[in-house]
Amino acid sequence: MKGHVFVISAPSGTGKTTILGELMAQMSGVEFSVSHTTRQPRHNEKNGVDYHFVSVDQFRLMIDQGDFAEWAEVHGNYYGTSLSQIDKRISVGIDVILDIDVQGAEILRSAEELSASYIFIAPPSLAALESRLRGRKSEDEASMLKRLANGRKEMAFVNRYDYLVINDTLSQAVVMLKSIIYAQRAHANRGFDGTPIILEELT
Repeated sequence: MKGHVFVISAPSGTGKTTILGELMAQMSGVEFSVSHTTRQPRHNEKNGVDYHFVSVDQFRLMIDQGDFAEWAEVHGNYYGTSLSQIDKRISVGIDVILDIDVQGAEILRSAEELSASYIFIAPPSLAALESRLRGRKSEDEASMLKRLANGRKEMAFVNRYDYLVINDTLSQAVVMLKSIIYAQRAHANRGFDGTPIILEELT
């Protein structure tokens, strides 16, 4: 069977990275599509694992070459998803998770060559989102306020997604996300040619 693409978006500070980390530790046959970005790596991030960290000039060259399924500028930095990386994984039956923002998700919805399920991870409230952003203590006040404002704007896109996962309790959010992926795997139309899989009659 071919793999499937799951596009996951969430406001900064929602806990998406933690949820996805738990998901990857508990499920097999699912991988991240590692995005390209021009932002600087955080202290615990590794090139080629968390992101492909590239220069602005390198990123713009990849745009010109048509390497990205989607790309967007977020918080003053560029982010992009390589279409060739996705195709290689789903062709061998691996489910691929795209961790991208709402701008990128909007672009992907118009890409006819990519079939995907869209999942939005939200905080239980905007107050909880602000508390989590402040708790990270990784940014100055101006940057934190910018991310909070962007988070409010991103929440307006929630109805554009197929599924909504509220990260109130981490374990429940992980179970919900796993259930969505398992449900897609059980879908009747997971054959290579898109036709329903017919099981041989038991004898």
